[in-house]
Amino acid sequence: MSNRLTILFDNIRWEEKALYESARKKGIEVTNLNCNNLFIDLNNGVAENDVVLQRCVSYFRSLHSTAALEGNGVRVVNRLHTSLIAGNKLFAHMKLKEVGVRTPRSMLAFSMDSAIQALDKLGYPSVLKPTVGSWGRLIALLKDKESAEAVIEDREHMFPLYQIYYLEEFVKRPPRDIRSIVVGDRVVGAIYRYSPEGRWKTNMALGGRAELCPVTKELEDVCLRASKAVNGEVVGVDLMEDERDGLVVHEVNNTTEFKNVTRVTGNDIPSLIIDYLTTLKR
Repeated sequence: MSNRLTILFDNIRWEEKALYESARKKGIEVTNLNCNNLFIDLNNGVAENDVVLQRCVSYFRSLHSTAALEGNGVRVVNRLHTSLIAGNKLFAHMKLKEVGVRTPRSMLAFSMDSAIQALDKLGYPSVLKPTVGSWGRLIALLKDKESAEAVIEDREHMFPLYQIYYLEEFVKRPPRDIRSIVVGDRVVGAIYRYSPEGRWKTNMALGGRAELCPVTKELEDVCLRASKAVNGEVVGVDLMEDERDGLVVHEVNNTTEFKNVTRVTGNDIPSLIIDYLTTLKR
């Protein structure tokens, strides 16, 4: 790539700061750009043609800014296709299924009645997830039919996106999941994420704890196939250890957080990402 890098963000976190510092130390001319300050002339292109590392948390900002930049010849990591697929749990599920990566059993419904019918087949407890979202927001554990009806009735009054009912089986697993980071064709680190006391979600933002997870040959294989399924370049792959099916992938993150993977593994993941970007050809 050229010696210039733009890190595009909408919510600056430890990751964006660490990437900036790492690039600067490597002598790269780097800019942190808030997406709120970005405008793009769609007809006349962009004046500068840096490599852009897409770090917007918002699915819609990520998708649209990547589309506009790529359309003007800018090399964006991750690419539009990855943002589109990985940013939507349903799209990602179908791509993972296509390449034979195991996923939790899931169902899709478009009304309250059909969602309840789907849950009768899927069984309780089950999990209702928004197709687009992060940090565990609006993910609901449906313990029985009564709780399902209450949650879904609320969703019927929300934005239409939340009336797309993506339902997932409640996987029988240890009280933890696995977050691994893939950069290019390498799994550069993995951690176990344990649920906080009395909670079932494992998101670290909710107070969970992390421990080192060894990168076994099986874990590496599943993660690389999951990344490849979405044409990922820098992604986080989230997995569960299903008592019945072994490792199942429940999410691929295209603007993944890696602070805890860096801290627990001791691997300098920001540096590895910047090194990967320097190898890119337009």
